[in-house]
Amino acid sequence: MGRYANAAVLVGAVFRGVFAQGNSTRVECPSASSFAPISAGKFFDALNPGWNLGNTLDAVETEGSWNNPPVVGGTFDDVKKSGYKSIRLPVTWAYHFTFQSPDWTVDAKWLQRVEDVVDMILSRGLYALVNVHHDSWIWADLTKADTNVTMVEEKMYKLWYQIGTKLACKSSMLAMETINEIPGTTPEHGDTINRLNNIFLQAINDAGGFNPQRVVTLVGAGEDGLKTTQWFKRPDAKFKNPWGIQYHYYSPYDFIFSAWGKTTWGSDADKASMESDIAMVRGNFTDVPLVIGEWAASAVATETSARWRYFDHFIRTAAKYNTSTVLWDNGADFLNRATHLWRDPIAQDIYKNAVKEIPNALPESTTDGSSTQQSSAYLYHKKGTNFTDVTLPFKFAGNTLNKNIVLSSSNKPLNQGRDYTVSGESITFKPSLLASIFTPTSSTGSLANLTLSFNRGASLSVNMLQYSVPDLSTTSSQLPAVSSDLLIPITWSGQNRPATIKAVKSDGTFLVDEWTQYLPELQQGRLTYGNHWDWTSEGVVLKAAALDAVRQAQGIEFVVFTVEFYPRERGNAVNYTLTV
Repeated sequence: MGRYANAAVLVGAVFRGVFAQGNSTRVECPSASSFAPISAGKFFDALNPGWNLGNTLDAVETEGSWNNPPVVGGTFDDVKKSGYKSIRLPVTWAYHFTFQSPDWTVDAKWLQRVEDVVDMILSRGLYALVNVHHDSWIWADLTKADTNVTMVEEKMYKLWYQIGTKLACKSSMLAMETINEIPGTTPEHGDTINRLNNIFLQAINDAGGFNPQRVVTLVGAGEDGLKTTQWFKRPDAKFKNPWGIQYHYYSPYDFIFSAWGKTTWGSDADKASMESDIAMVRGNFTDVPLVIGEWAASAVATETSARWRYFDHFIRTAAKYNTSTVLWDNGADFLNRATHLWRDPIAQDIYKNAVKEIPNALPESTTDGSSTQQSSAYLYHKKGTNFTDVTLPFKFAGNTLNKNIVLSSSNKPLNQGRDYTVSGESITFKPSLLASIFTPTSSTGSLANLTLSFNRGASLSVNMLQYSVPDLSTTSSQLPAVSSDLLIPITWSGQNRPATIKAVKSDGTFLVDEWTQYLPELQQGRLTYGNHWDWTSEGVVLKAAALDAVRQAQGIEFVVFTVEFYPRERGNAVNYTLTV
């Protein structure tokens, strides 16, 4: 309790003393500057849909340190052209202080870089939201025993006073966010975060300019919906800033992060859970503007049909509860900034139409964890097998399928009756069509796409993909003595990525997370993408954490890693044995 009690004493002094020093140098904006005051509700409506410039200015330790080069204005042109109305600009400040306590002076070059990027955004007519990002876990983690909360509060004020001063005269299309996902797990942490919201407001108000009228998004612990509803308290009434609450949504964890073999989504229970989560936050803040400042279902980590349905249902559910949304993009999941192309353009079209409340037709796919998984985003054919009718189910959502389905390889319409038939909301593709694409000499992999267009909403694509079981150059090895990642070379033969990996010890038990024995069949014993495995163009990567789990296992001789591929059906997998 001691460090929090001291912090409470500090806060009383803060506003009277040290933090109030900013009053002597308040910014006065030029009379020619224009600032059109806007309510938080109208601001949140106007920013929807939004896009995050992730892993860029928030990279540790600086811009360019992670997977993206320094941002250029053309990226915002791409985003605006795709229908986004705003940019959330995450910024990590931790490594850009030139002086420590009590001044916490930010490097002038870094402040200028942030302002330059803000100007890139605003000059394109996009709304902007700037924040303090990974500082949350670098120096403001309230769950760490050695975190000095008094220092966090001092640093928060001094940092936001400088940001507020630098950006004081920007238009009302710029908003500010206290701090990203600050860790907190107790009501006491929640109280501290409420104080930080007030300190943030004090700082930007002291900085002057247009800041006392600027829209702000305030936060709860972790920007987690449940914790926010439990512990968030409204800011001090003396601050007149229009404000709303920002929270983040990455649920269900196992689907969004490809954990424990979860490659399905879209059951009635899945949809009800999502609605319950979003309705809960709205129900607790009936008169407060709300924005989900981060959400995603990655084109890299999730199954296509499930992802498209998730995009559609998430946006419509958020809209139902008057909640705006800002897509998280780390530079590897959605927009390819180098090529200016979206990795999943159909998901983007679904997003845009859902925001406009235009119904989207959607593919069906398996929603339970049974032993096989069907997906109407793909027309799979196993190389060397006979051709039969392939029926794919869809949900047309009241839309009408246009007469012509177009084959990408020829850009010509198919012949209804000869190439395919439609019955209700299912489309059956005929053997003659399949044989024309999957010829005896054709390779494995994606060979063509079928475009399904409708009278409204997004067009859908069916990927015609031929596959066989991939080859391993070697099927076993000795456990490496040193903790490191292990590449298992694979000659890909279809969809060039694994679906998941199962790991079973020589005694028949699971390598990690033995509780997964109680999950559906497709998830039992499976590892988690990113934590335990990854892949490259050369093959599958067993992460150091997986190999460490092998080392820590007691009394075993080996572990069998079963690499499973799409389509998830029996036999479409290879085994790799790691001997202890």
